Amino acid sequence: MAEEKMPHPGHENHLCFLQNSGFLKNSWDDYKELIKEGEYVCKGCGRVAKSGSSLCMPEKL
Repeated sequence: MAEEKMPHPGHENHLCFLQNSGFLKNSWDDYKELIKEGEYVCKGCGRVAKSGSSLCMPEKL
């Protein structure tokens, strides 16, 4: 299988990629740690995360 091309550096750590790759289903507790006490929202997909580095287009809440 060909390696998936990322739209930007670090995308493999962003919530949108993790959700689409099955991370949410397979690592629920780890996923909850990324979103607990969210301080940033992604202007692209609307997901909320504790760290801006977990989002593609973060904006502080």
